[in-house]
Amino acid sequence: MTDRSQKALAEFVSEAQETIDALGRDLMRIDGGGEETDPDLLNAVFRAAHSLKGLTSMFGVERMARLAHALEDLLDDVRLGRRRLDRAAMDLLLEVPEVFSRIIAEESEGRPPRTAGAAARLTDGLRARDVSRPAAAADPLDALALGPEVRAVLTEYEEHRLRSAAAKGISLLRVRVSFGLATFDQDLSALSARIKKIGEVVSTLPSADAREPQAIAFELLVASREPAEEVRRAAGAGVAVEPIARREEALPAAEGGAVPAAPAPQPANLSPVPEPQSEEAASLRSASQAVRVDIRKLDRLMLSVGELVLVKSSLLSIAERLKAEGGDPGIASELQRANRTLERRLADLQSGILEVRMVPLEQVFDKLARMVRKLAREVGKEVAFEVSGGEVELDKLIVEELSDPLMHLIRNAIDHAIESPEQRARRGKPRAGRVLLSASQKGNRVQIVVDDDGAGIDEDRVREVAVERGLATAAEVQELSRREALNLIFVPGFSTARQVTPLSGRGVGMDVVKNNIANLSGIIDLQSERGKGTRFEITLPVTLAIVRALVVQVAGRTYAVPLNSVLEILEVPAGDVRTLSTREVISVRGSTLPLVRLGRFFGLSGAPPPDPFFVVVVGLAQERLGLAVEGLVGQQDIVVKPLGAHLQAVRGIAGATDLGTRHTVLVLDVGTIIEDVASGEPLRDAAGRA
Repeated sequence: MTDRSQKALAEFVSEAQETIDALGRDLMRIDGGGEETDPDLLNAVFRAAHSLKGLTSMFGVERMARLAHALEDLLDDVRLGRRRLDRAAMDLLLEVPEVFSRIIAEESEGRPPRTAGAAARLTDGLRARDVSRPAAAADPLDALALGPEVRAVLTEYEEHRLRSAAAKGISLLRVRVSFGLATFDQDLSALSARIKKIGEVVSTLPSADAREPQAIAFELLVASREPAEEVRRAAGAGVAVEPIARREEALPAAEGGAVPAAPAPQPANLSPVPEPQSEEAASLRSASQAVRVDIRKLDRLMLSVGELVLVKSSLLSIAERLKAEGGDPGIASELQRANRTLERRLADLQSGILEVRMVPLEQVFDKLARMVRKLAREVGKEVAFEVSGGEVELDKLIVEELSDPLMHLIRNAIDHAIESPEQRARRGKPRAGRVLLSASQKGNRVQIVVDDDGAGIDEDRVREVAVERGLATAAEVQELSRREALNLIFVPGFSTARQVTPLSGRGVGMDVVKNNIANLSGIIDLQSERGKGTRFEITLPVTLAIVRALVVQVAGRTYAVPLNSVLEILEVPAGDVRTLSTREVISVRGSTLPLVRLGRFFGLSGAPPPDPFFVVVVGLAQERLGLAVEGLVGQQDIVVKPLGAHLQAVRGIAGATDLGTRHTVLVLDVGTIIEDVASGEPLRDAAGRA
């Protein structure tokens, strides 16, 4: 292993993981592309493998370099038609990105290389593929009027693509065009993009046929199933398109039926790209406008922005106090104008930092797609995995933590929910089960749905297991609503599986999903219909980097409730509160909602609550709760500070913040409050008495 600094390691991990993610996405597209492999995708994964080979060799990660080398060799053989991309080869290819990612994780965290065995197994598997050797036959290119000067400059890959197209009867065309020196690169790229919509640009060759001294000519060899006229239309005005003739068409027979000898080669009309004029001198500037940023640096920037928000609030408070105390009205107004300007600039800065932190969900979705393919084959089921909304963006940290809960949900859907092909056929369903993973933006939140058309959750079985596990008595279970009964699957250790499978059924998983979603300040809802399927809806904040809070008053004190946990605010008459099993509840649109009076929860004394009073409905994971408060102050961005070692154990408090009024305000920990209520723990007063 080479000597490495932490900075170099971070750069290596970042670049390698980006390449691995791209490699995995393109391999999945190849797998779903049918029998005809897209040559552009094949070239993209080949280049990714080549990049990883060089990068990991330079960084001294030999097990990964050897695997990348074997991957590159196999892909090169496939590109050149020497190997067939069959199911066995595809299975090996799709396993490679996962092993690559595990190796990168080990290197990043400095862990022992436990991936050596998996990497060696895959390396041997990739190299063991038999090279297909077709019987010798006439070369289709020999029958085409390409000319020796063209054949001399074609690469082996370009010859293979032309040969393959000719063998399949696909039309081969010659496209001639000339562009000005100043813009030829952009113009050529645009032309290639237009042609690729209806064909394949096999080769782009510079030519000496330019009619203008300040122009450069190109000859493109194109394969297309469309007529030449369609290619001509796609290429645009000023572009010459003509079919590449066969030799017998290009060289008519002489008298007596003899074929004349091929004419002596004309002076080559293909030449290197001419040197640009002096005013077009090459630049050393990078074409890329992207930079990699350690997210910890963005965290520090966001913290600074949060502190500036407090300064802004202080300035506003000073201006209002100056005005109220009869100070100079001109200065007070000027302070308020400056504060508004600062507020706009801070909003722009905050928005910019958040935008940098955002990444598309496809980073997770693509990995899950590879997992589905593998798991479905392991359990012998047919699964159609549909993905949409991969372009929706979330905070990088949330996306990283989202992988495990989504994996659990999809794994359970494949193992438990989706029936075998035979069972589905008997029930009148398509043999292939459907699992849908989708994401959509809803304001400052993102909703992710995992939906399947499997057997659904057996509600009766859930109630039965709850009694067996001692979670409730038979009488209590019967009183549970359908929603409450289904939510029992989130209890730690709960499982309705009658046998353990290699994938699941060990009584772990759904509680992990609930906890992970709760840690992200998210909400999970469950809907299921027996025989028709199950749907999980996960709602997450777009980011956790900045906290928007609802400021409330309870017993003369002020608290901040993180807004990403707030679902709605109600005004409730005191007469609508009823007691159920020693707990106060209210009815919201036909559903029973537990009620917690924050003053009593924290053991505070004060005046009797008003009538009616406000209820802040909060949610975390699958749980809902109403917080009774006496007043609503408003919304504000806050910076949550830890309470310190001596106060960390205080239940219901996540930290403290300054609202810019020189008063410290406690921030509620909605998760622990919900947990205490759900577990039935007795509420305690300030002295710890029940």
